[in-house]
Amino acid sequence: MDAKHSDEVYGRARVQESDELKAYYKELENLGAGALWTVANAIEPWEPRSSSIPMLWKYDDLRELVLKSSELVTPEQAGRRVVYLVNDKRKDVSAAVGWLYTGIQVTRPGEFTSAHRHRASALRFIMEGEKGYTVVDGNKIMLEVNDFVITPNSTWHEHGVEEGGKTCIWQDGLDIPLINALEANDYAVLDGKQELAAPLNYSPISYGCAGLIPADKTWDKPYSPLFKYSWSNVYPALLETQKVSEANPFDGIFMNYTNPLTGGHVMQTMGASIQLLPAGFNGKAHKHTGSFVYQCAKGKGYSIINGQRFDWKERDIFCVPSWAWHEHHNLSDSEDACLFAFNDLPVIEKLGLYQEKIYSENNGFQSYN
Repeated sequence: MDAKHSDEVYGRARVQESDELKAYYKELENLGAGALWTVANAIEPWEPRSSSIPMLWKYDDLRELVLKSSELVTPEQAGRRVVYLVNDKRKDVSAAVGWLYTGIQVTRPGEFTSAHRHRASALRFIMEGEKGYTVVDGNKIMLEVNDFVITPNSTWHEHGVEEGGKTCIWQDGLDIPLINALEANDYAVLDGKQELAAPLNYSPISYGCAGLIPADKTWDKPYSPLFKYSWSNVYPALLETQKVSEANPFDGIFMNYTNPLTGGHVMQTMGASIQLLPAGFNGKAHKHTGSFVYQCAKGKGYSIINGQRFDWKERDIFCVPSWAWHEHHNLSDSEDACLFAFNDLPVIEKLGLYQEKIYSENNGFQSYN
């Protein structure tokens, strides 16, 4: 520990125990109380501290088990067939990292889930399949591979795959652990299916085209009116940006999914981003507050997280805990790689908790196992 971070300095708790103090602590405990100095150094760390660890979930290892779930249980029995991904240190709250949940959901052609809603916010990143759809507050939206979809908190939503389509698999992301920690979550099921309130794909067509938004519509919700961010628009935008911008030394060509009306995050509690790592890109290391769940949308590479190397390729999912050193590398010298991520930055930023630090040793690159 650095000298400046020594718990022996004035201002830190450094009380030596005695029999008299032990008896005093017992008296307090019997009254549902305690002495702050016995826990102060643990609950007030010198720097941010995460209870999560970096983890990588290989899609090749999970895919068959995800598909098998659709053979073992029906949507009527399970509600949703999802294999959730849990951090070894966050099993008590079913979190992938920090206060974020993620899972891999499967739906077969002709199947659909019941319409439901919950106080937790949700998002999807489409991994494979054809003719999948979601219905969010009466807006039916067709889904394609690498599309990013939001399901804001308390919106009615349901998912399915049309007859003649192909089995769809997508990643779910939710803030369930956070909302449960705040003791604010709830859940409701709609009796029947939603009535459609707009033409097919109304949201992405109206709010996702060429920087234009309807001038005669009023949107008073605290989340984005654009429920789907199409890969057919996102990837070309990354390529165009690459032509006129230098790659960020940490994240390559890095862009946030935003609310087109405000330029802010897509939802109140979860944000999302997409980044392109140019061919041969070797990112430098930094760390910041905020937990991130990544999925490789294109290409292959590796990330070094707190001195540990994690190799990933398309559809693999990995997490970066808050305040963990991390850097990303593209293993290809000829093809770019793309990483989708979702995070809890809207909460971190609104509460004034964001901070960042750049790795200064070894020209910015970590040594790793």
